[in-house]
Amino acid sequence: MTKALFPGSFDPFHNGHFEVVERARRLFDEVVVAVLCNPQKGEPLFSAAEREEMVAECLAEFDNVEIVSMTTLVVAVARQVGADVIVKGLRAVTDFENELQMAQMNQQLSGIETLMLPTGSAYSFISSRLVREIARYGGDVSAFVPDSIAVRMKERFGA
Repeated sequence: MTKALFPGSFDPFHNGHFEVVERARRLFDEVVVAVLCNPQKGEPLFSAAEREEMVAECLAEFDNVEIVSMTTLVVAVARQVGADVIVKGLRAVTDFENELQMAQMNQQLSGIETLMLPTGSAYSFISSRLVREIARYGGDVSAFVPDSIAVRMKERFGA
């Protein structure tokens, strides 16, 4: 049985994230989506518990996907959940440069390989940062996030 770990801050979880999970669950027997707290990204819009709940809602239809939260190194979570591989989504060359460095470090620390999945062109421009910015200024994010996330974004920003 092969198990993949898909880590991210998911603040918020968007359609590009959903696509990576949907594809990874077809490649691996089990996918663990790890909601992380990334202090480098500043104060999150949603708490880790809220993000974990939102991701679980979005992925409830998939029986081979599990959701966890993490506040440690990705490789520690990978070991903890028994992951064989770390999965990361790539939107652009700039993502690749950053993800390559992390993949090499994670491999050096743990021996766990990273599989990078390029997103489909329909999602290559979506980022959580842009979704937050659009919502913050009253824009409609429903084309970029699952329905349940769009509702929570409206509630958070009062739009």
